[in-house]
Formats: sequence, C-alpha cells, structure tokens
Amino acid sequence: MKIKEVKLETVCGIKSSLPENTGVEFAFIGRSNVGKSSLINTILNRKSLARTSSQPGKTQTINYYKINDDFYLVDLPGYGYAKVSKEMKDKWLRMTDNYFVTSKMLRVVFQLIDIRHTPSALDVSMYNRLCEIGFSPIIIATKADKIKKAQLKKHISCIEKTLNTISGTPIIPFSSFNGEGKEEILEYIEEYNALFSEENMNEE
Repeated sequence: MKIKEVKLETVCGIKSSLPENTGVEFAFIGRSNVGKSSLINTILNRKSLARTSSQPGKTQTINYYKINDDFYLVDLPGYGYAKVSKEMKDKWLRMTDNYFVTSKMLRVVFQLIDIRHTPSALDVSMYNRLCEIGFSPIIIATKADKIKKAQLKKHISCIEKTLNTISGTPIIPFSSFNGEGKEEILEYIEEYNALFSEENMNEE
C-alpha cells in the first residue's frame, strides 16, 4: 500500500468529544517510550508528523491522521512512565478506554510492546482490557534492531506467554531504524481496510 496523503484531521483532549468518522480507524497504543511516534512516522513516510521525544508521555491527546482521504490511523496516549500525577494518568486511561468502547469505526488495535523486555503488568492489563471489549490486538514488537537475530524467537515467545495472546495473534518485529516490519503492518492495514470498508457499504 502506498501512502499518498496524510492529514492530521482531529486532536481530542480529555474533555473533547470524539469525532464521528465514516472511515475505518486503526488505533495504536503502547507504554510510554515504546516507540509509537517513531513507528507512525516510519509507516507514513514522514520524519516528524508524530512528535517524538526521549521524554516519555509526549502524546497526551488522541490524534486522528486521515490517510489517502480514506481511513484513519489513531495515535493514543502512552501508558506508564509519564512524569505526571496519578490523577492525570487515570484521566488518560479513561479517555483511551472511552475511545475503545464508544468509537463506531475502530476495527483494529495495534498494541506496541518493547521486544527487549518482558511485557509489564500494564501491558498485560491493557491487552486483557482490549480483549474484554472485543478486540484481538495485533502486537508490534518495537525496537527489534536492538536485539540479535538469534534471540528474536525467544523474545517473541516471551511476549506470547506473558500476554497469553489469543491463538494465531500476529506479533510483528518492528524497527524504525531499518524499517523492519513496516510493509507487514501496512499489509494488515490495507487488508482490513478493504474488508471493513466493504462490510460498511453492505450495511448501508
């Protein structure tokens, strides 16, 4: 799939109402500093569309990027490390949970996990919550260039076991440094966009 046009269409804060989009939405969620902004910039072929920072917690809003005037990539606030009050972290979590529960066009959630580390309790909690709502998250194992190729299967197995992933769940090793996994992610987006767009047309 070729990314021809990208537009930051909507930015929602804690008190904002979610937009009523008509295009399919693909959401990206992960622990703070997992590399989510770098991933979005990489797959969309943009250097600084999503703001990156060495300081965790940079994304504090729900950002809707409209792609090829067709579907949306939705960048959600990270969970975990951000140096803010517990009250603010709880508000972010409620905001993202409200999005997962109420969005009418969200069809696929990509959950990002740092491949170098065992998934945290927060990662497990988020995965379980998404499954509880009715999603089957696709896992993106970020920072794959930071480990040796010979260790890849071991780290992927650790993610599978710790999250207790649903059988058949894709786990995609990804690197914003060398682009590993980029085309596979885009293929999933293209496939599911075509599938769900057709379903929406049939429902109409």
